[in-house]
Amino acid sequence: MIANLWHPETVYLNTASFGLPPDPAWEALQRAQEDWRHGRVSWEHWTAVTDRARAEFATLVRAHPENVAVGANVSGLIAQVAAAIPDGSKVLSPEPEFTSLIFPFLAQAERGVTVDFVPLDRLAEAIDASIDVVAVSAVQSSTGELADLDAIAAAAEHHGARTVIDATHGIGWLPLDATRFDAVACAAYKWLMSPRGTAFLVLKPELAETLTPHQAGWYAANDPLTDQFGPPLRLAPNARRFDTSPAWFSWVGTEPALRVINEIGVEAIHAHDLALANRFRRGLGEPEGDSAIVTSAIDDATEKLARAGIMAAARAGRLRASFHLYNTEADVDAALDALSS
Repeated sequence: MIANLWHPETVYLNTASFGLPPDPAWEALQRAQEDWRHGRVSWEHWTAVTDRARAEFATLVRAHPENVAVGANVSGLIAQVAAAIPDGSKVLSPEPEFTSLIFPFLAQAERGVTVDFVPLDRLAEAIDASIDVVAVSAVQSSTGELADLDAIAAAAEHHGARTVIDATHGIGWLPLDATRFDAVACAAYKWLMSPRGTAFLVLKPELAETLTPHQAGWYAANDPLTDQFGPPLRLAPNARRFDTSPAWFSWVGTEPALRVINEIGVEAIHAHDLALANRFRRGLGEPEGDSAIVTSAIDDATEKLARAGIMAAARAGRLRASFHLYNTEADVDAALDALSS
């Protein structure tokens, strides 16, 4: 699984917090910062990698690059969608859902927008004609639970509701066709193993037509390198009009990280990550699952792992271990040994 592209000094089981960079991403970032330090280049070629990253991401989620907007984080991208839903809209979301997805909708309360919450396993059946938007994470960050996206998409289409998906904890290991939904957002610093500060939003053209580019700046222009001064407004004709100005070095590291993922193939990554997660579940005496994130109620779990030099996390009072490309069966076994000691 090309494990020699990564160099963790710990047993690292915390991709759900942030992923580790493959060598091509790390090396590109170091070169760019050295060029910056020594004044060897101008900035234009650092900006150019953003479009290459956009294309790599589009390939990964089976979308067209012209329907992909870029930004710095999920909440900023989702906010553009939330600000455009009509006054009095009713949003449905699971409980508990991560705040970056639901806060942009909850912040619309003064316009009469309401957000109702139901358990994730009841989300599809709770969609009816009263629901205007369904907002859900493809994979829950707190538990690793996968949403039944097939059932949710079918119910939403039947009742005419928009689907807004946060796929931050899925894209990179979970095969996903983003074109099935109205909007799919993803931060790249977790399973896409990129620097913090890059994110994507796939928009259906029909939804994009209803949005106002409230954050429009120089990078949303039709030609960002030439359309830099004065009126009239001349934005890109596609999803690029929702772009925000790229943090250059973060994108320099993102493009090669995505290229590595596409070269390996998400189906192969899915098989690798899931096999390790299920090896861990079996070692804990738990049934196999369908997620690369494993949560378990083990007393003092993170402390036991830390004493053994193993990185994991705790969420909602439970151990959260997450498995990705740089992990091996030996990592799983080391974690199980530490937890049983």
